[in-house]
Amino acid sequence: MEKILIVDDEKHMRKILSKILSEEGYKVSQAENGNRAIREIEQYKPDLVLLDYKLPDMNGDKVLEKIKKIDETLIVIMLTAFGDIKKAVTTMKLGAYDYLTKPFNNDEIILVINKALQTLRLKREVKTLKQELHKKHEMIGESKQIKQILEQIELVAPNDITVFLEGETGTGKELVARLIHDKSPRSKKPFIAVDCGAIPETLFESEMFGHEKGAFTGAVNTRIGKFEQADKGTLFLDEIGNLPLNMQAKLLRAIQDKQIMRIGGKQSIDIDVRIIVASNINLVENIESGKFRDDLFYRIHEFKIELPELKNRRDDIPLLAEHFLKNMNLEFNKNIRGFSVDAIESMLNYDWKGNIRELKNVIKRAVLVTKTDHIAAEHLLFINTGNTEKEFFPNRDSSFENVSKEALQAKVEILKKAIREVDGNKTKAAKNLGITRNQLYRTLKRIEG
Repeated sequence: MEKILIVDDEKHMRKILSKILSEEGYKVSQAENGNRAIREIEQYKPDLVLLDYKLPDMNGDKVLEKIKKIDETLIVIMLTAFGDIKKAVTTMKLGAYDYLTKPFNNDEIILVINKALQTLRLKREVKTLKQELHKKHEMIGESKQIKQILEQIELVAPNDITVFLEGETGTGKELVARLIHDKSPRSKKPFIAVDCGAIPETLFESEMFGHEKGAFTGAVNTRIGKFEQADKGTLFLDEIGNLPLNMQAKLLRAIQDKQIMRIGGKQSIDIDVRIIVASNINLVENIESGKFRDDLFYRIHEFKIELPELKNRRDDIPLLAEHFLKNMNLEFNKNIRGFSVDAIESMLNYDWKGNIRELKNVIKRAVLVTKTDHIAAEHLLFINTGNTEKEFFPNRDSSFENVSKEALQAKVEILKKAIREVDGNKTKAAKNLGITRNQLYRTLKRIEG
């Protein structure tokens, strides 16, 4: 029930307004002067204030000023006599949402208040979404390594230099890049992520620099490239080690000159982007073997952050698991409360070759199949690129004969349910599970026979 405070020195007016709003389902409180109104706001925190302009102890603009110091987002609607309309309009410049002139009809009051509260709900929803978005870009962990990375992010974010992120696949390089962007002066501008390994060599220039209409066969419209999309913001180049040498040269030129030219274009375009790059391979070795340009390496290597493998920060695994469990509960509309001791033990002793990304997939699969209020070890399906049964059941004998029937059934159920959800398409099922099709077939074969 939303709360409305009526501030008016006329008892009769307060009584009328209170009756109207109570019948509409609002919780109503009253104040006869400005000082009383301030105390009510501080103590009861209403959602909306109906504020009379003329009060015995101070005018409405003074009360409004005090209200905004307490809560800048609080919605205030001014009540005024016809002769004070200009003053009421002035208060809107001071932060009032709207004004009503006396005498007014009931429908008008209800309409204005409903509209105001709808605006308030939308603002709160946007605020909640922003908070959730911030949580998604949150780095979970209390290990020494994570604390060091967070310190490095705070250090480098305000300074407009190129950051080089090095770490295995699944260690959270894009998350770190987003955190740097969010904490930088460019945070309100675009963050554009590019998987360098996913761009075919023939499309690199068009993808990164754009093209003009008619520049080549099939160019039916002008296209804006990634550099222009990220203008004034951040361009994150993931897996940069996958770029062929000729594309490395074009990228280096764009970064150094701070200019690009669309394919088919006649004029250079100035660009203002912050560059963050990431690699899961040792680029120094690639330089020595002639696969990566040393001049590009030194240009992108102004500040380096190394991301540890998950197996080297095992203390963070329970925290990450709880974080993913909370998210998956929301996604699957479940209310699983936590993990059993044996489930935690299994996760702590597993090798996590896929790092945080693999942990997230394991928790997702477990939430999908768990029918109790806790996830047990038998609900955890570990699937890696290796070939031994130990990958599926860590800390157990490698023979499936020594695995409990409940554990086997849980694994079978995960795979079969994933297949059913895509109408038997095992390729799609494997993709949804975060594994390859061969892994899916191999797993079913081992478990079932």
